[in-house]
Amino acid sequence: MNAPVNPFVARKSSARTIEHIAFGFFRTATYFILICAAVIFGFIFVKGGQTVFRSSFPFVNVPFLTQAPETLYVFQFEGKKMELGDRDFRKFKEERHIKDIPAESYVYSSGGIFPCIVGTVLLVIGSMAIALFIGISSAIYLNEYSKQGRFVHFVRLAILNLAGVPSIVFGLFGFALFVMFMPMLQDFRNPTVLSFPVGFGHYLNFSGWNVCLLSGWFTLAFMALPVVITASEESLKSVPKGFREGSLALGATKWQTIRTNVLPYALPGMLTSSILGIARVAGETAPIMFTAAYVIRDKMPWQVDHPMDFFFQGVMALPYHIYVVSSKIPQNEYTERVQYGAAFVFLVIVMGIALTSILLRIKMRNRYRW
Repeated sequence: MNAPVNPFVARKSSARTIEHIAFGFFRTATYFILICAAVIFGFIFVKGGQTVFRSSFPFVNVPFLTQAPETLYVFQFEGKKMELGDRDFRKFKEERHIKDIPAESYVYSSGGIFPCIVGTVLLVIGSMAIALFIGISSAIYLNEYSKQGRFVHFVRLAILNLAGVPSIVFGLFGFALFVMFMPMLQDFRNPTVLSFPVGFGHYLNFSGWNVCLLSGWFTLAFMALPVVITASEESLKSVPKGFREGSLALGATKWQTIRTNVLPYALPGMLTSSILGIARVAGETAPIMFTAAYVIRDKMPWQVDHPMDFFFQGVMALPYHIYVVSSKIPQNEYTERVQYGAAFVFLVIVMGIALTSILLRIKMRNRYRW
């Protein structure tokens, strides 16, 4: 007697065979990408870790993390090979009353990257603050207030298209709008450009912000806006309409409903957009090269005469520093240490900022459950 056939057992067919082959292909492609990423990041962490960490106490290369970039001098003295930064090299000659020592110099291969770290953190935090404020506000208008017509659909299409614009285009846009033509209040007694008096000895002119933090913040914020707006709008759409209808039925205004019954539950998804935005803007070199970054700067951002000058000064940044050290000066064993060390620190900073957003998102999700 034949055993009964199980009707729920999957039968072999050409369609299922093709499905299994496609599934295997996608899985292999995914693993291949993950392996490539692991190799790249592992190589950077291994090579960069040799620069950042040491085998003796305090186990961290403190000068590399706390000093500014310097020129490295390599020379022979009393039969010994010595490597000194610019300051130590000059001090070495003064102490020994030596006018000149034959030495090989390597630009930006000594000192540290502390000004670059500070500039990178300032650029990321400032640009994301602007992007989140403008992006969330735009998402609220598009999803809660606007009438869903052709114009709104056109705006959404334009936002999606902006996500594919190359970073160099944003850099040129920021250079033209903010560096060259953005109006700014200045204290000119005899203004030399087209200006309009606004009182108290100030004039509104169109001389531009020049290369400064504000120019970099707004340029990078515009780069992150498409991601922030799209993710924030999707988060708002995920909140059930019943939350809005119940609040309006109890007599709340439109804004009260959005502020108390919609935004708290959409915030975790909006914080996800901040993580994506950080990944979008943190490693960009072209935009900040035109708008905010200097190759070298002696003063730190807080070393200013007037508090407002903080916003109108350029900074050093890790992406631009890595670009300069990697492509604009001759390559050697000394510059390689700086390249990988700076890349290692840069990855740690980006991961730290992203991890902060993730932890804040988890906290918000646990607080507002529905």
